[in-house]
Order: sequence, then structure tokens, then C-alpha cells
Amino acid sequence: MKKTILITWWTGYIWSHSIVAFQQAGYKTVIVDNLCNSSVDTLDWIEKIIGYKPDFYNVDLRDKNALEEVFKKYDFDWVIHFAGLKAVWESCEKPLEYFDNNIVWSLKLFEVMEDFWVKNIIFSSSATVYDSSNFWKWEGANEKWITWNTTNPYWTTKFILEQILIDLSKFSDFNVMNLRYFNPIWAHESWFLWEDPEWIPNNLMPFIMKVAKWTLDELKVFWNDYDTIDGTWVRDYIDVVDLIDWHLKAYENISLLSQPFPPREKGVKGIFRIYNLWVGKWVSVLEMIRKTEEIIWKKINYKIVDRRDWDLAEVYCNPEKAKKELWWKTQISLDESIKNSWRFYNK
Repeated sequence: MKKTILITWWTGYIWSHSIVAFQQAGYKTVIVDNLCNSSVDTLDWIEKIIGYKPDFYNVDLRDKNALEEVFKKYDFDWVIHFAGLKAVWESCEKPLEYFDNNIVWSLKLFEVMEDFWVKNIIFSSSATVYDSSNFWKWEGANEKWITWNTTNPYWTTKFILEQILIDLSKFSDFNVMNLRYFNPIWAHESWFLWEDPEWIPNNLMPFIMKVAKWTLDELKVFWNDYDTIDGTWVRDYIDVVDLIDWHLKAYENISLLSQPFPPREKGVKGIFRIYNLWVGKWVSVLEMIRKTEEIIWKKINYKIVDRRDWDLAEVYCNPEKAKKELWWKTQISLDESIKNSWRFYNK
């Protein structure tokens, strides 16, 4: 029987890729989204890739009654929970709105999952939950590192939700795959799904590409006196196709874990597994600019501007656990991602 998976917040850059990947792998996906910062037109692009439109419901996760109606229609096997506002700068300006949206949305979803005995969930977290004072270690953060010490409300919501899911696994039989990642880049090979924000981008790669195409005059580099290789941020970048491939492999390789994931008898504790989804190679902002210039043969104009309070000098992780336990590693190099990004912007 084809497994049915509920996906929240499907129209985002990353999450729409997951729908395509799971549908093409033979699973049925059902989507809920309130379209607060996205467009239903994404369904048309998904249809161009897979040949049909997945089942979609315009539902705010805080509307428990509406969410229950969706659960009544399907026998869900898993939930992939992507829903949440995610602009760091906005969370600093509107912390209460982020706490309300990200945490309350999730709690209502967890309540309905509990009511319908759907106890399997893949949660989209972030490596930014790690204690920020530890990122100087060159081996990169691993899953045993201490979490907390977040620097902005968005990252705090991720930390809080992880703690909630840990308790749900202990006391409510939830089976949780908690995936921590950051800085996905590029787009789907069809070029129907991409990251091309109409406004000034929050992420580095689309910002660089818009400057290269003269859509924007210059790239803002937020200070250059950090204690890093060249004074600018250091990050780890993963191609979005690799990222979503990991979600699929994680789902399909659950049996490789030490305990089973299907729902079990009441009173048996659930499972909470953490995996970093990173490449394991770190790149500074200036290195990314120079690498892009070499690949596309164009000058990227940039300007050093003041620091932002929430920025960290270094954020990168160690992906060895995922490689060892789930036989997963990235396939697409940073150079390939940059080349593909430039091809998309020139299509």
C-alpha cells in the first residue's frame, strides 16, 4: 500500500522540492499551508514536474478543527513538519509573532497527531540550536554538542520545539527524526522550483546572483573583522537536491536504526534521532564571492557594512553521523551548485 505523508508549509523553496522527491519515489503527499508568505501558484510548477497536482488544503495550523478535517480524510503514515516563519531579522523585530506562529502552529499540529495516533514525524530544525560559543572548533558541531545560547527569536523557536519533541518521544510515544541543517542553495534540475526572491534576499547565493545579473547594485557583507580566515562569516552550504535526497533516504532507511519506528503499544517510549545535514566544508563570504567570480567570469560588487547583532562568525557542522548510520553523503559540489545557479539566472 502506498504510504501517505502530510507535509506542512509546502510552497517554500526547500519544501516544494520534498513534495516532488516523495511523489516521484512513489509516496502520496498531502499538503497543508496557510499561504501567509507564499503562493498557490507553486502547485502549477510541481504539476509541470510530476504531471499532476498533489492534494492541497489551505489550512492555518492554529485552526485545530480545520486540521482535524484533513486528518479524517487520510491514513497518514508520517508528518514532515516544515511550517514556520524563518526570517532572522524579522524575528528580531517581531519576537512575539514568531513565538506565536512557530510554536503555537506546531503545538496544534502535535495535538492533532496525538488525537489521530500519527506518531511519526520528520522535523525541520537548524544547526543554529547549538551553543554558539562552540563553533570555533574546526571539526564542526556534532550531534552531542550542547544546544541553547541562541542569538535571535527564530533560532530560539527551533530550540524550544526540539525540546518539546524530545518530551513527546519520552512521554507520548512519538518517533522523531530531527534534522538540523542550514544554508541550502540552488534549485530543482527542472528549473521549475528555485530560490529567486522578489525582494532583497536573506540568503547569500540569491543575493550574489542578483548582483551578478545587475538586479541589485551591490552585495552587503556584514562586517569583516570576525575571527575567521578573512574576517567574514564562515558557513557550510548544501545543495537543496542533496538536502531533500537526505529526507527521502532518512525516511526509507528507518529500518537501519536500532529500534523500529512504526507506532507501538501505548507505554513504550518513542525515539528521538538527531542528524546534521551539512557538507562538512566551510566557506567564508569573501571566499564564496571569489569562487563565484571565477566560475561565472563576472565581478561581484560588494560593500562592507555594520555587523548585525544576531550574526555568528562561524556556523558549520560535522555530518559524519548521517554518513555512518544512514549511508548518506552529499553528491553535488559547491562549484556545481554555483554553476547551476548561474545557468538558472540566465535561462
